[in-house]
Amino acid sequence: MSVLISMAAFALVASITPGPVNIVALSSGAQFGFRASQRHVAGATLGFVLLLVLMGLGLHELLQLWPALTRVVQVAGVAFLLYMAWKLAADNGQLDAKHSGRAPSMLYGAVMQWLNPKAWLACVAGMGAFVADGEARLVWQFAAVYLVICYLSVGCWAYAGTFLRGYLNNPAGMRLFNRLMALLLAASAIYLMLP
Repeated sequence: MSVLISMAAFALVASITPGPVNIVALSSGAQFGFRASQRHVAGATLGFVLLLVLMGLGLHELLQLWPALTRVVQVAGVAFLLYMAWKLAADNGQLDAKHSGRAPSMLYGAVMQWLNPKAWLACVAGMGAFVADGEARLVWQFAAVYLVICYLSVGCWAYAGTFLRGYLNNPAGMRLFNRLMALLLAASAIYLMLP
């Protein structure tokens, strides 16, 4: 039982801390509401868990054989995060039902995780700490624990954004909020490129 508690603690710390996926969940909740943000939350969770399982089943060995692949994922991830920051900064801040923007999709959330260096580091560190021998039963246990905790953690960020929505009920306030989120997203992308 203690290993499950340790897995849960690791998953909570890795999932609830600020990062690109959580910043997008916060922004989506503020702009589109909690219900519309659930696609992003579910996609980010499932995308991460799939990456975690694949890492546990041997993907880390492939990355050790081809270290350049890690750099390609990192550069693609940072480019994607900077693109998302630009989209947030360019948003007009309208909250009405006729707003042309749409909440991030499930696929968008999953792709974000696959291009998020923080997610890759969490997978490698988690698998190294709890499933170093590659035992399939432990890989699946860790994935099950992570599925629940990651979903709740990212969902908390979307809920926090929904809570903020009441305070951002005008386009100017929402534009300011989106630009602040864009700045945080760009800063996290740049931070991920530092050695």
